[in-house]
Amino acid sequence: MTTAESASESSQAEGFDLAALLAERGAERYELHSRHLNHQLPRMLHTIGFDKVYERAEGAYFYDADGNDYLDMLAGFGVMGLGRHHPVVRKALHDVLDASLADLTRFDCQPLPGLLAEKLLAHSPHLDRVFFGNSGTEAVEGALKFARFVTGRPRVLYCAHAFHGLTTGSLSVNGEPAFRDGFAPLLPDTAVPLGDLDALERELRKGDVAALIVEPIQGKGVLEGPPGWMRAAQELLHRHKALLIADEVQTGLGRTGDFYGYQHEDGVEPDLVCVAKALSGGYVPVGATLGKDWIFRKVYSSMDRVLVHSASFGSNAQAMAAGLAVLSVMENEQIVAGVRATGERLRSRLAALTDRYEMLAEVRGRGLMIGIEFGRPKSLKLRSRWTMLQAARKGLFAQMVVVPLLQKHRILTQVSGDHMEVIKLIPPLIIGEREVDRFVEAFTAVMDDAHDGGLVWDFGKTLVKQAVANR
Repeated sequence: MTTAESASESSQAEGFDLAALLAERGAERYELHSRHLNHQLPRMLHTIGFDKVYERAEGAYFYDADGNDYLDMLAGFGVMGLGRHHPVVRKALHDVLDASLADLTRFDCQPLPGLLAEKLLAHSPHLDRVFFGNSGTEAVEGALKFARFVTGRPRVLYCAHAFHGLTTGSLSVNGEPAFRDGFAPLLPDTAVPLGDLDALERELRKGDVAALIVEPIQGKGVLEGPPGWMRAAQELLHRHKALLIADEVQTGLGRTGDFYGYQHEDGVEPDLVCVAKALSGGYVPVGATLGKDWIFRKVYSSMDRVLVHSASFGSNAQAMAAGLAVLSVMENEQIVAGVRATGERLRSRLAALTDRYEMLAEVRGRGLMIGIEFGRPKSLKLRSRWTMLQAARKGLFAQMVVVPLLQKHRILTQVSGDHMEVIKLIPPLIIGEREVDRFVEAFTAVMDDAHDGGLVWDFGKTLVKQAVANR
C-alpha cells in the first residue's frame, strides 16, 4: 500500500468510530430495539428479568459492567460452539481481512471454499460435494430443493415437533404450529411421528415423497427416535426411491459427542446433510448443504444450470476462514472427545437428582445437548401449585427455573420450546468440570427452593398473571 493510499484509508476511518458510537449510544439498546426492531423482544426480556446489560464475553462467560461473570449454557442457540472470541478464529479473521483477497468476483474459483469443503467432507466420508450458503435455514432450503429436483417429487416428510428453520421452505417442514400459523400456503408436506416407521411407510406408498428430513436429536424438547429408527427409516426411503436428509444444524460439529448426530447409529448415511451454527465460530454466518455426487451432478447438469442454486454471499472469504479455523480447533483441541466426557458428567449428575425432586421427571440427551424435563409432583401441596401453573400456561414451571438461574446464579439457559416443561442445555463445547459443578450446584439450589415453596413461587405468580393477560 502506498503512503497516499494509507493516508486516505486513515482519513476515511476517522469518519466512523465504532467505540465512540457505542460509548455514546450503547445505553439506548433496549429503547432502540423497541423503536426500530421486534418490539416484543425487549418487552419479553423486561417481563422475565432477562434485560441484562453484558459488556463483553469470553469463552463460556459474559461479563457485566461490574465484572460479574455469567455462565452461558445457551451458546447463542448453539452458534458459539467454541465459546466466544476463540483466539484461533479471531486470528483467522484478522488474517483474511489483512490479506485483501479478491473475494466474491463470481468469475473465479478461490481456494478457501474448496479447502473448507475438503475438511468437512473428511468428516463425512460417504458424501462428496458441498454448497455453501449463509445460515441453517438456507442449508435446509438447499437440501429441500435438491431432493425435490432429483426425485421429481413434490412432497417432503418431517417429524412432529421438528424445527428446521423459518424461511418458507424450511417452515414447511417445521413441526411447531405456532411458527406456521398465518404463513400458508407452504410447500407440500406431511408430518409423521418421530420414530413411527409404520406412519413413514404409509406416506411413502403414495409415491410422491421426495425425502424425509430429520434432526438426529430434536432441538425442541431434546427428543430422539428409538434405537435403530434412523437406519430403518433410511432403508424404507431408499426402497421407495426417496432421500434421507439429516438436519445437523444444531447437532452437528461435535454437539452430541460425535462429529454428526447421525453417527451414533451404525449404518446411517444420509443423502444430504445440513450444517451451520457452530461452523461460523460465532462470527460470520455460514451454512452448508453436503450431498452425494450424483445429486449435485443432476442439479448442476449443464453449464446452462451453473447458477441454478446460488447465494450472493455464499463461500465468502471471511466465512470460509472462520469455518476452517473452527475445524482446525476441533481437531487440535480434541473437542469431540471433550464433549463426550463433559456431557456424560453433566447428564449423569443431573439424572441422579430425579429421585430427590418430585418435579424433576427426566434428564436426557447426548453429549452437550441435554434436556431437563419437569413433571407433575405427587405431594398435594406441590401438586396444587403445579396445577395452577399448568392451567395458566404449560411451560411456566420451566420458566420459573430458568429465571432464578440467571438472576440469582448468573447462568443463562432457555426453555426448550413453547408449551414445554423442558429446559435445554446447549453450552459451548469447551466447558469443563468447573462449569458442570457451577451449573449443578445452582440447579440444585433452585430446585430446593421450588420444592420448599420459596421465592421461585412468588415469581410464578407473576408469570401466571402475565400468561392470563396475554390470552
